Amino acid sequence: MPGHIKKTSGPDPDPSPWLEVKYELKMKNKAKPYDPKNSVWVPNKADGGYLEGLIESKDGAKVTVKVNGEMKVFKEDQICQVNPGNYDCAEDMANLTYLGDACVLWNSVIRYKNELIYTYSGLFCIAINPYKRYPIYTLRTMELYIGKRRNECWPHIFAIAEGAYQGMCGSGINQSILITGESGAGKTENTKKVISYFATVCSSGKRKEGEASLEDKIVQTNPVLEAWGNAKTVRNDNSSRFGKFIRIHFNSAGKLSGADMVVYLLEKSRLTYQQPLERCYHAFYNIMSDQVPDIKEKCLLSDNILDYWFVSQGKLTVPSIDDKEDMQFADEAFDILGFTEEEKYNVFKCTAALMHMGNLTKDFVPVGKEEQAEIKDDTNAQKVAALCGIDCEWMLTYFCKPKLKVGTEWVQKGSTCQGAASSVSGIARGIYERSFRLVVEKCNETLCDPTMKKVTYIGVLDIAGFEIFDYNGFEQICINYVNEKLQQFFNQHMFTLEQEEYVREGLDWANVDFGMDLQKCIDMFEKPMAFLAIFEEESLFPKATDKTFAEKLMSNMLGKWSQFAKPNPRPDPDAHFAVIHYAATVSYNLTGWLEKNKDPLNDTIVEMIKNGSNALMVASFADHPGQPLEAPKDQDRKKKGGGKTVSSYFKGQLDDLMTTLYKTEPHFIRCVVPNTHKQPGGVESDLVMHQYQCNGVLAGIAICRAGFPNKMLYPEFKARYNILGASLVAKAKNDKAAAGAVLELIKLPAEKFRLGHTKVFFRAGILGVMEETREDKIGSVLSWLQSGARGKASRMQFKKLQDQKLALYACQRAIRNYFTAKTWLWMQIWLAIKPNLKCTQFGKFKKEYEDKIALAEANIDGALEERAKVQAVYDGLAGQKNELSLALKSGGSAVQDIIDKTTRIEGQAADVQGELAGVMNRIKGEKAQKVALEGQIGKINATVAQLEGEVQTQEGVLASAEQDRADKDDQIRTLKDEISHQSDMITKLGKEKRSVGDGRQKTEEDIQAAEDKCNHLSRVKGKLEQALDESEDALEREKKVKGDVEKAKRKIEGDLKLTQEAVSDLERVKAELSGTVARKEKEGSALGAKIDDEATLASKYSKQAKELLARLEELDEELVVERGARAKAEKSRTMLKKDIEDIASRLEEAGSNTATQVELNKKREAELGRIKAELEELNIAQEGTCAALRMKHNNTMGDLGEQIDNLNSNKVKSEKDKAGLELDLRDARLDLEDAVKGKAELDKTGKLLQGSIVDSNTRLDEMARALNEAESTKKRLQVENQDLNRQIEELEAAIANMNKGKISVTTQLEDTKSLADAEAKDRAALLTKFKMMSTDLENLREKLDNEAMRKSDALKALSKAQAEIQLWKSRYETEGMGRIEELEGARAKLQAKIVENEELVDVLQTKVANAEKSKGRLGSDLDDISMEYERVHAAALITEKRAKNFDKVLGEWLSKASDVAAEVGASQDEGRNYSSELFRLKAAQDEAVEQLDIVKRENKNLADEIKDLLDQLGEGGRSIHDLDKQRRRLEQEKEELQAALEEAEATLEMEENKVLRAQLELAQVRQEIDRRVAEKEDEFNNTRKNHARAMDSIGASIETEQRAKGEALRVKKQLEGEINELEIGLDHANKANSEGLKSVKRYQGQLRETIQLFEDEARARAQISEQVGISERKAGALSGEVEESKALLDGADRAQRQLQGDIADSRAAVNNMQTINGRDMTAKRQLESSIHTMQAEVDGMLIAAKNAEEKSKKAMVDAARLADELRAEQDHATSLASARNSLNNQLGELEGRLADAEAAAMKGGKSAMAKLEMKIRELEAELGSTQSRTGEAAKAFQRAERKAKELAFAQGEDRKNQDRMSELAGKLQMKIKTYKQQIEEAEEIAALNLAKFRKAQQELEETEERAKLAMVL
Repeated sequence: MPGHIKKTSGPDPDPSPWLEVKYELKMKNKAKPYDPKNSVWVPNKADGGYLEGLIESKDGAKVTVKVNGEMKVFKEDQICQVNPGNYDCAEDMANLTYLGDACVLWNSVIRYKNELIYTYSGLFCIAINPYKRYPIYTLRTMELYIGKRRNECWPHIFAIAEGAYQGMCGSGINQSILITGESGAGKTENTKKVISYFATVCSSGKRKEGEASLEDKIVQTNPVLEAWGNAKTVRNDNSSRFGKFIRIHFNSAGKLSGADMVVYLLEKSRLTYQQPLERCYHAFYNIMSDQVPDIKEKCLLSDNILDYWFVSQGKLTVPSIDDKEDMQFADEAFDILGFTEEEKYNVFKCTAALMHMGNLTKDFVPVGKEEQAEIKDDTNAQKVAALCGIDCEWMLTYFCKPKLKVGTEWVQKGSTCQGAASSVSGIARGIYERSFRLVVEKCNETLCDPTMKKVTYIGVLDIAGFEIFDYNGFEQICINYVNEKLQQFFNQHMFTLEQEEYVREGLDWANVDFGMDLQKCIDMFEKPMAFLAIFEEESLFPKATDKTFAEKLMSNMLGKWSQFAKPNPRPDPDAHFAVIHYAATVSYNLTGWLEKNKDPLNDTIVEMIKNGSNALMVASFADHPGQPLEAPKDQDRKKKGGGKTVSSYFKGQLDDLMTTLYKTEPHFIRCVVPNTHKQPGGVESDLVMHQYQCNGVLAGIAICRAGFPNKMLYPEFKARYNILGASLVAKAKNDKAAAGAVLELIKLPAEKFRLGHTKVFFRAGILGVMEETREDKIGSVLSWLQSGARGKASRMQFKKLQDQKLALYACQRAIRNYFTAKTWLWMQIWLAIKPNLKCTQFGKFKKEYEDKIALAEANIDGALEERAKVQAVYDGLAGQKNELSLALKSGGSAVQDIIDKTTRIEGQAADVQGELAGVMNRIKGEKAQKVALEGQIGKINATVAQLEGEVQTQEGVLASAEQDRADKDDQIRTLKDEISHQSDMITKLGKEKRSVGDGRQKTEEDIQAAEDKCNHLSRVKGKLEQALDESEDALEREKKVKGDVEKAKRKIEGDLKLTQEAVSDLERVKAELSGTVARKEKEGSALGAKIDDEATLASKYSKQAKELLARLEELDEELVVERGARAKAEKSRTMLKKDIEDIASRLEEAGSNTATQVELNKKREAELGRIKAELEELNIAQEGTCAALRMKHNNTMGDLGEQIDNLNSNKVKSEKDKAGLELDLRDARLDLEDAVKGKAELDKTGKLLQGSIVDSNTRLDEMARALNEAESTKKRLQVENQDLNRQIEELEAAIANMNKGKISVTTQLEDTKSLADAEAKDRAALLTKFKMMSTDLENLREKLDNEAMRKSDALKALSKAQAEIQLWKSRYETEGMGRIEELEGARAKLQAKIVENEELVDVLQTKVANAEKSKGRLGSDLDDISMEYERVHAAALITEKRAKNFDKVLGEWLSKASDVAAEVGASQDEGRNYSSELFRLKAAQDEAVEQLDIVKRENKNLADEIKDLLDQLGEGGRSIHDLDKQRRRLEQEKEELQAALEEAEATLEMEENKVLRAQLELAQVRQEIDRRVAEKEDEFNNTRKNHARAMDSIGASIETEQRAKGEALRVKKQLEGEINELEIGLDHANKANSEGLKSVKRYQGQLRETIQLFEDEARARAQISEQVGISERKAGALSGEVEESKALLDGADRAQRQLQGDIADSRAAVNNMQTINGRDMTAKRQLESSIHTMQAEVDGMLIAAKNAEEKSKKAMVDAARLADELRAEQDHATSLASARNSLNNQLGELEGRLADAEAAAMKGGKSAMAKLEMKIRELEAELGSTQSRTGEAAKAFQRAERKAKELAFAQGEDRKNQDRMSELAGKLQMKIKTYKQQIEEAEEIAALNLAKFRKAQQELEETEERAKLAMVL
């Protein structure tokens, strides 16, 4: 059972995540885009909720709003202003500045989606069902609310319970908690939580030895009540089918002293009928669970629940309920509650007897022509009789032939099978209801301990809320009547408190009575000759029917009562009337109400049960009159504990409940169902708004809007809005004057606010205006600050320019003087003498010292850097030491941080050592490559010699090739003409391409519009399909009902035939007796005269009865007036009530309501007895026969007539329903056909567009073919380049092997962790030595990189030379000897390039020599890592092997060069077969188009994997903001997946008929996911090899990002420390402020309690005076009580004077606290100002980040479109790689030159190169970040695409025809996106890359110029 889940071991979890609004959520809401003037909510007809939009324009009463990119027009009263973001997730919705329905809904939805299920709305506490369990009801949670006020803690039901408890203890007034809501909203669960809270917190601790405590008894009532009162419904698995009011009593110390409960409206009809998806009460299934071993034997039950018809009509099991566990809890609860063993088993036997009664209803069979019910098999009857303790034979006799009293004699009336079954069902329902009440009474006896004193109590009311269904019956009008009374009670209470606060604050306010709004509807129910009176009268009238009841209601109430109206034909066309309630207008169908209200029982069976041996049943029917010998005539109606009818009994209970509630202080909880699918986090807006309307939340909001809902204390107002008028606030005398001055300054109308004693009151929406005014003021201040800052900066710039100008003047003056002195003779003499003077040696000495100073300055930078490094190491070690000391002091968390830092440092050390090993390996690899290059050079020389020999041989053939040359010249001319023609075609195609692009853009816009229309139509189609499914289900149900009706009709037709035969027999008997009747007619005429006399007397009696009824109505009215006037005079009211009941009983017993009618009836009976005696003496035999025949005939005809009428009414109703459903179905089909036609038209348009796109694609393919033919040579070179790249990748694979050595070094370093603490000093020395080695390694790495670049240049030059050789040879063969001169030129070029290659080889040799020298210098430093060198040496051997393989590859290329001649001959053959190849290429083109889609999909997958890899590589370099954003996105995706999974589970649970198909779909989806995962893994493995080289290029960027990240973390920690200090100060200030506020509130509460006590005393005084007046009128013997009342009055006056003195003291204390609060608020304002500045800076950073994010999103969108074109991307990547290599080559050359000029250029060149390298790294880092964002966008696009495909697949399963259309639409969309990516975005990306390349090239040129200048210097 849900209420009995045992808590797991361990401490209770922290409940704050499910109760508190997190700081991150507040910041997220505050950062939401918001326009204070134009952001509005507009209604959304699709889901009944609201959408957020922006106002674009206003035209009178119409407003144009932009919603989701669309312009829509709404009426001005339909829109609602949006609250600012800081109001989102508000804990109390009454504090919202805008209180529209949309704002209320949005606040509830956003809190619910963030797992905050409790929200306040004024006095309400709204609880939304979460459909999963949160740890917020534990003992730890209870401790958070003990002793706290509601505003001091988070919203929770425990806060309401604690408030009720504090109110009871503080004021001594009884409290009540009203919990209402729909079925499934969680009313019962919340009730149990409230009871458990009181049982835990208020435990008395007293218990007798061996007896359960009172707290356990109170809690243990839940299993019993839930077992016998709860059942499964469609919406709720554990729905309470009754209302209850539980009173928990407390003693004077506030401890538990007892409890009792009252139940209302148990749903008895569920016992005999359940819907297919529902279940009967849990008790029946608990008994059958075998938990109690001997219960089935004692209750005569079998082992199969299907054997019992009553309880097996619906579901038999519920997944969320364990029947065996529930039975255990119920059995234990009976023992704890004090039930004896006999009483407990009597309850079980009574329950089992009802199960057997269900089978008994099926055992009746018709016998004879009259179809008299009889029992053939009495097995079930024996079980029923045994369990009920009565005789079986008599029970069957009275069920089949019940005993009735006719006159003064008893007769037996025959019953049909249906009548007997109905009688059994009625008895079963009565037994269940009465036994349930008896169990509740027994529980009350157990819970009420008479020895414990009961002072006060808290009542918990758990009752259903307002209900509006498609069919509203008797139960709905009862519960809606209750909610009318409760809502009136709430309205009166709520605004009483609100208006009391207005009076207390001294506002100018006229009190309003909002409770009178509902009084009209309540009077319509309760007044004389109103609804309930007419209902009672019709129920007591024997011949009343539903039709007469409806007519009487319409004639007496329509037009007379404004709340009574005609019914609305929708949704129930058969509704009879409507009532205008506070929530909505509800149409009611009164079919069967009279029978439900009468609730007839078989009195003979009741009498047998009362005389039986089952004590529980005897006690259940103790208040029923049964069928005694002197039975009253109205025995069939006098039930329900003495009440006449169900409605009268219910009204009496309701009156008592309302009397109790009005004497208590109420608290309100409204439970809400968020969705109908039981999906956590899912919200159906129309359902939530419907419940808010029904349970009075919107009514409460409306009352708030009528007053001043927003309140703010003066210190808070002053602190927030001081900026609007700081001077006025400073001059104000007090806070109230300051607030008035500010409001007057902004010219706020006086009607919009009020100034109280301690608060400012605002109308709804005014706080939003205040916030706008404040933001405008802040904006003006910021503008002033910005203007001042800009002016200061401009003045500084001007001063700088002015100083430069003066400096130029000084320079010019000095130059002029120099040129003047140059021609001055004295200057010449001085210049001649000066070198010989000793004083001139000063310059020499100065120069020497300056050189020394310069040298020192040059070296001091390095020394300072080394000192800084050492200082940084020292600071790091000192920080580590401090952290270690803190860790030793604080605990394991700091130790873990130190371990993590140590691990990171050691990992970095291991990385550097691994890199050193890699460098050494690369050195050896370079040596091997040098040897290989020397071999290659020799081979190339041999090849050159061979080619020279071939050239000489070809010169001999030149003469013979002259003729071929002429032919080839002709061919060349023709080809040139063709080329010119092709160029013209290309230009034309380019123009067509641009025109096609424009047309495509228009087409895409049309397609986008068509897609929007398609989406709209698909949504409409989904709704129509849903409506169609519902219509089909309704049609199937109607067909089933129609079949049942037809079966019943056939049965009735058979019965009718039998009846007709019986009628014919009766007619024959009638003919025989007609003669006798004729003889008796004369006698009858004489008797007729007497009967006429009796009729006149009866008319007189009826007139008198009407007069007496009118008099009775007048008395009722006087009674109502008397009740209103004397509401508190309980004794006189009870006396009048007893008198009225006595009068009513006498009137009922008399039959004619007066004593005179009793006497006249006696005379009439005597006269009739005399006449009957005479008739019996004359024709006793004939009369007996006629009476018997007539009785049988009348009974049979009456029964048949009733059955026919019922069947006809059901048939008419079903036909009406069928007609309505057919109309709805026809409309739905028409709408569906229109949607299909529209979809078909869109498909046609799409096909046309697809055709045009295909045409454009063909043109583009032709253009591409022409370009491919023109660039065939280029592709060959690219293929060769790819081969070389493959070889480079193999070399990089060797580098990957080197990384394995790095891993082994890491493992060794991990082994040394244990010795880290003891070797701290050694580690410092090693770190210094390590850093020196790392600097040397970096220098060596740079040189090695240069060598690698030189090597790659040489390889490229070699491949280029080979390619040119092949090209020249092919041209030689094709063009003949005519090209010999060109071949000679090519040979010369080739020789020149060979010379260049030799020079490059020499340069490489010199570089290698330099590397050897550097290796020698570093040899001494590398002794400590010899072991690592040996491992690297093994890798170098592998590299040498790969070099040998490289030699083999070169040999293969040489063999390929030798085969070029054969290929030339083949090329001639290909020229002849060119035309045939053209057709073949066309066929290949078609195949390529088919492969295009496959390649594109692979491209997307590869691109996604590339981006994932880059994301993983760049994960360490991401900023904290990106990581947080990614974490939130992942959490949101997780929540979405969880929500989707739970929604799927709920759908599977509700729709069991689709389980198989859903499982199949789930299996298919899983297979698809597994397949895709396998594909992804394969693609990832293939891609990992291709992109391993990206690791080296990104390594530098990773290190830079890591350093930046470390710096950012350091800054962040510093800022966090400062923020923490500020927060601590703010917390202290807030705590002091809160303590001041608490004390103020405490004094205010004491003042309020004092005023309440005074008012109570005044009321008591008035009551006493009133009682004194009554006592004086009755007798003069009560003077003593008058004196006591006077004494009490004097005491109250004395208490009043004392309380007034206390009030004065309290006010003085309040003033002191206000001064203290003022001082605290000044400190708080200072802190808030600093926080605001910091927040402004943070907001600026967030805005900048947001702008960058938007730009990155745009870039990601652009880049994602390029992901579908893998070939183009590879081309671009190849070109970029080649450009990058060329740039790297150029950079290497520049570095070589700079290295040569290093001595002369000193440090200038190094610094310039360092800056350039840093800029290149930044560009690479930016490229990596852009690629990571591109990957994220691609993944998001792929997820969206996958989700769209899954939705399309699911839709296709439901409608196969629509599946084809959706597939076409999906293909069209994919093609559109592909074309868009191919044509438009490729050009943009190419332009972007070109711009980057040009920028880099320009920077390199500038670098080269600076290098040249450095070389010159």
